[in-house]
Amino acid sequence: MEIREVLPAEAPAVEAVVSAAFGEPPDGRVVQMMRALQAGGATRASLVAVAGEELAGHVGLSRAWVDARRELVEVMVLSPLSVRPDLQRRGVGTALVTAALETAEDRGAPAVFLEGSPDYYGRRGFSFASALGFDRPSARIPDPGFQVALLSSYQPWMVGRLIYPEAFWTTDTVGLRDPELERVEAQVAAWRAGGPGRDRRTGPRR
Repeated sequence: MEIREVLPAEAPAVEAVVSAAFGEPPDGRVVQMMRALQAGGATRASLVAVAGEELAGHVGLSRAWVDARRELVEVMVLSPLSVRPDLQRRGVGTALVTAALETAEDRGAPAVFLEGSPDYYGRRGFSFASALGFDRPSARIPDPGFQVALLSSYQPWMVGRLIYPEAFWTTDTVGLRDPELERVEAQVAAWRAGGPGRDRRTGPRR
């Protein structure tokens, strides 16, 4: 399997992989978000996993900021992460996350943020962002799902509220909304209590 930058001619195939992975129509919200990020100049990297001659998955990195006390710090957000449904659970997602973090490191980003499962991403280099002093961009992001990977250029003063690019807001792809938000909050409460129904899946692998 090869992981590389998306070629311009591959855009329709990438969108098809993303739509299938998220169970959305071809012009769904996640694809609209990707288009808006690209059009607004916020895209920092767009990587694909290629198995044979077919696209197996995709991951995007976009510009965001941490509003630290000293100054505004440019960081990256990993979103979306998509793997073709027929190729999931074969290591494609792990390889894409690893490549995304390496790319962010090479480009000098001090941190990479995402919204997603702490179980999945916690085994792939991410930690609870709130516990490290960061504030969520929206209260609709379940706190355990607010994740960060700190890179080598990170410094302790670089903490504050994460500011998403405009494209996330205009496409309404920030956090969750009811009834899904209510369901996930109930799962988080059960997980924290350690009781029946414990489920660490606090959000989609966006």
